Amino acid sequence: MTAHLNFMATNMARNNPVIMGALEKNIFEHISLMALEQVEIEFQNEMMQMQAMGNNPQAMQDPRIQQMMMQLTMKIESRKAVLIAEMMEEFKKEDQEINGNFGNDPIAQLKSRELDLQAQENARRKKDDENKLNLEKMKTMMNQVNQQEKLEQNEDLAELRAATSIAKQQMSNMNKKGVF
Repeated sequence: MTAHLNFMATNMARNNPVIMGALEKNIFEHISLMALEQVEIEFQNEMMQMQAMGNNPQAMQDPRIQQMMMQLTMKIESRKAVLIAEMMEEFKKEDQEINGNFGNDPIAQLKSRELDLQAQENARRKKDDENKLNLEKMKTMMNQVNQQEKLEQNEDLAELRAATSIAKQQMSNMNKKGVF
């Protein structure tokens, strides 16, 4: 990335928007790959567990495992977004050190604005990921409460059916004895 930034400081690159765009695109790809590598290192054990569970079709049908995998995926993506935002900020600082401020250079201003927008977008994505994770947690809790209520309701109905059956049997026995 430093080599790209140094090349971007040359007049040849500065005066050619196509070259500048290609270099910036390549730098952003490097940042994304570096973030992905960092996430793979940080979540190595979790990713191996996800892969093992993904290879087990029976486990993938369990809603709890599906929920756990979705939460882990969101956590990984959220961390990746944070890393990209941090790396973009470092890139911006390094770019300013190498290339300086070009004053009224429209390309430099556009690049600066683009970096700011990307950082805002990464922050928004992180917040969205956190909100999605919280929503999924709430849904899981609500599902558990609903399941518990259904179980209790089924138990009550089973007890009622059993009591009704016993009462019918007693009435039938009394009828056979001629009590009625």
